[in-house]
Amino acid sequence: MEFIGNGIADADRILPLVRKANMNDLSRIAEIQVFNYRLYFYPIFKSDEYYFDELRVPSLMKAYESGLDSLYVYDDGVVKGFIKIEGTYIARLYVEPVLQNASIGSVLLEYAVREHNADHLWALEKNVKAIRFYEKHGFAATGEKKPEDGTTEYLVLLKRQKK
Repeated sequence: MEFIGNGIADADRILPLVRKANMNDLSRIAEIQVFNYRLYFYPIFKSDEYYFDELRVPSLMKAYESGLDSLYVYDDGVVKGFIKIEGTYIARLYVEPVLQNASIGSVLLEYAVREHNADHLWALEKNVKAIRFYEKHGFAATGEKKPEDGTTEYLVLLKRQKK
């Protein structure tokens, strides 16, 4: 197993490393996204058809197959989160819901910033928890918004603040 980066030192431990995703990771990546979408977005959009019929692990796996080059996973023996990085754009960052608040998202985000110079992303305006997370890590809302396709909701642009 080849890992990328040096990990992040934490007083008494070394946090697991981030590695490039492979075909064997696609089911976990898809599961993590499905769980997050149902938990955090279903209450906003309330679309039974999408969240319980269209949004399925096999179809997401297929969709991610062609984008493996931009996917990275947090793996300490089990894939617990993933990030999709396109150039300097963070397209997706999800952590297994039961493992959130354990620094997994922070490790993935730090990897994206350090190794890919990631500096911007769009977040659902009503996803206050995610926006707070990104702000804690040096991103700030620019004031720019765009509609989320096919909905009445908006996405907000967050950019990394230069130090």
